[in-house]
Amino acid sequence: MPATHFDSGEFPFAVQAPIFPRAADRQPAQNFARALEELQRHLQPRRAFRLVDPDGGELEIPEGVFNLIREMAAVLARGDALTLIPLGQRLTTQQAASILNISRQYLIRLLEKGEIPYDRTGSHRRLRIEDVLAYRERRSQTRRQALNELVALSEECGGYDEPDPER
Repeated sequence: MPATHFDSGEFPFAVQAPIFPRAADRQPAQNFARALEELQRHLQPRRAFRLVDPDGGELEIPEGVFNLIREMAAVLARGDALTLIPLGQRLTTQQAASILNISRQYLIRLLEKGEIPYDRTGSHRRLRIEDVLAYRERRSQTRRQALNELVALSEECGGYDEPDPER
């Protein structure tokens, strides 16, 4: 899957397709994630993290960047895919639909109903990543609540009774 480029001009880079760790990379990723976790546990707060190149040159890594690398390593070590999208990024309707795992046509209906805010750039709709992620969270909460209500209803109707051990 090629990189998805944004034409808004807000960021000078592309949001890449998800990174899927190869099976052969999983163990090294687990080792790396454990090493980073151990390193952070043993360092004093506010201590600088540094990258050292093969020639001995050093580059200080801000704590937030270190934490991001640690979290990404943990995700990849579990074998999960990872996509990095900067907040503030403007998405096309196709990109937003892909993040939400819905069709572009269904997303357009949601936009027209006012479910997700958007802007127009000429004739094109653009969505903020924060708005797309907020909608995804609201949708997840609604689904969880509906599922909990179904479970409660089923329990009231005896749908989860223990089986009779004498049968």
